[in-house]
Amino acid sequence: TTCQNLVAGLTEMGKKVMVVGCDPKGDSTRLLLGGLNQHTVLDTLRKEGEDVDLEDIRKTGFGGTLCTESGGPEPGVGCAGRGIITSINLLEQLGAFEEELDYVFYDVLGDV
Repeated sequence: TTCQNLVAGLTEMGKKVMVVGCDPKGDSTRLLLGGLNQHTVLDTLRKEGEDVDLEDIRKTGFGGTLCTESGGPEPGVGCAGRGIITSINLLEQLGAFEEELDYVFYDVLGDV
């Protein structure tokens, strides 16, 4: 919630902010999305394959905050860090960082 509160404050100051949730549970942006449990990048890739658009994995939340959740691998299949790398690479390929953003936050667990 610290990251989400900081982001909310920055958006109220007129800043353009994107949050990349890096918790395998996929709940780092839930408050910014009004309680919505967003589909994660990895879940979307597993379901849709490689044909993914930016709108499929990024939602607009409180104050225009851009929100995405990396998610995690299926239990017992890999480490969360690899999922984060996959997500960031896909966001780059889809042009998510080409917009004029003032801040990009990566809400990461302490052990990832």
